[in-house]
Amino acid sequence: MWKYLALVLACVANMVESELFTSMAHLQTALYAERDIARTLKQYIESEEKRIEKLKSIANELADHSNRALEQPDKTIGNPVSAFLYVKRLTLDWEREIEPIINNDTYTTMVKQVEYLRQDLPKYEDLSGAAAALMRLQDTYKLDTSKIAEGDLGGSKCATLSAVDCYEIGRISYNEEDFYHTTLWMNEAISRIQDEHNSTVSKSILLDYLAFAEYKQGNIRHALSLTNELLTIDPHHERAKNNRVYYERMIKEEEKSQKRGDEGSKNVIHNIRKIDEYRNSDEFLTYESLCRGENTQVVKDADKLKCSYRTNKNGWLMLQPAKEEEVHLDPWIVIYHDVMSDDEINTIKQLATPRLNRATVQNSKTGALETAEYRISKSAWLKETDHPVVQRVNKRIEAITGLATDTAEELQIANYGLGGHYEPHFDFARREEKDAFKSLGTGNRIATFLFYMSDVEAGGATVFPYIGVKLFPKKGIAAFWYNLFKNGEGIYNTRHAACPVLVGTKWVSNKWLHERGQEFRRPCGKTEAE
Repeated sequence: MWKYLALVLACVANMVESELFTSMAHLQTALYAERDIARTLKQYIESEEKRIEKLKSIANELADHSNRALEQPDKTIGNPVSAFLYVKRLTLDWEREIEPIINNDTYTTMVKQVEYLRQDLPKYEDLSGAAAALMRLQDTYKLDTSKIAEGDLGGSKCATLSAVDCYEIGRISYNEEDFYHTTLWMNEAISRIQDEHNSTVSKSILLDYLAFAEYKQGNIRHALSLTNELLTIDPHHERAKNNRVYYERMIKEEEKSQKRGDEGSKNVIHNIRKIDEYRNSDEFLTYESLCRGENTQVVKDADKLKCSYRTNKNGWLMLQPAKEEEVHLDPWIVIYHDVMSDDEINTIKQLATPRLNRATVQNSKTGALETAEYRISKSAWLKETDHPVVQRVNKRIEAITGLATDTAEELQIANYGLGGHYEPHFDFARREEKDAFKSLGTGNRIATFLFYMSDVEAGGATVFPYIGVKLFPKKGIAAFWYNLFKNGEGIYNTRHAACPVLVGTKWVSNKWLHERGQEFRRPCGKTEAE
């Protein structure tokens, strides 16, 4: 069952590794493990089939001999030569030829091999994470539940979901007390069970979950109607009988209050997504709108944007200028085209994949690094000494930006998982985050250089909610912007986010350049605003 769910999620897509759902690269490792398990099982089956054929032959031989001997036992046992051969067959020959076949230990070996390979397969945590990713994509991109179940993800077709698959998504959201999605997915499961034969989930189970979810959403009359339908299928369902009594009592109390002038809830069915205050804020709604590709704002001074070749009087750039495209002037955000080759990308991916760990965020109050649901990806850090390619990339960044990289952070590589995203955030530390980069001793993050190392079929854009800028991933390009004014104050309009990956795989690498070492490369301006 979960296999088919994984197939759909793969479209939106180290030993004892957990949180596979946070990295498509590690999910790919699971595919290799699945392939090896299949090979192991096939080898075991072939071996067992051969063993069974041998056992059949032995059984037939024993049966034929005993049947013939029992017809005239005196001749068989009474003949010393025949008796000797009979005894030898059931002692020495048995020990040498038959016992090894009967006591074959290939099963134990196979089990050990499969258990070893299973360490790289998804865990239940990954199933929950995968379902959460599907619901995140559903909300962000306003996808219809039935279309998702049909494998239609914004125009990209993949595997379909069965009734039991929809039930599992609804059950996971139910356990998280997310009754909005429970209602959507249990309803979809019910609609699909009508067309399926031999479904592994019963309608009574679906109605049980759905009725309670409707009750929690404030739809008491509809919950009662569903409960009554459940009881027609299973009249002895104890919880349903108790719930019916409870719902009927609540409806009577509501009707009494209506008589006293309270309008009550009437017969309107509601299914409202209960979200926290931030996710209902203008910033978050703008972020989601930008992710969908909606033009919520007109980019200021768009007619003044230009493309140019950047050389900075640098010898390397004089030979191969950087192709610079301005996408915003204030703050200044640019894209550099063809700035990382396929060979460089492949090398960096190969270096980073074994080192990928769940990406963390810094707690603004404690300063501690911790995982968060608003950042689903895995990251790794590469030093210049790890490979000449890393050193070459750092030198290229320095040549293009004119900023020193010897005080910058190591090159961070990120691989996004199922529905991988990073909600709106700043790259620089605000005043209240005094200890954010204290251990580095290189000041605040003055600028960000972001490489896109893969094409993404759908979703995965970098968006700036305050200024309406959208950057869509394209393999080999890079984005650059300053996080700080020349006076060291943060540029708050650089607040940005990574939209959920809808279909495909997203790889990026970041180079965060710091204040130290830039004193003469980007000196303070004449005014405070610079």
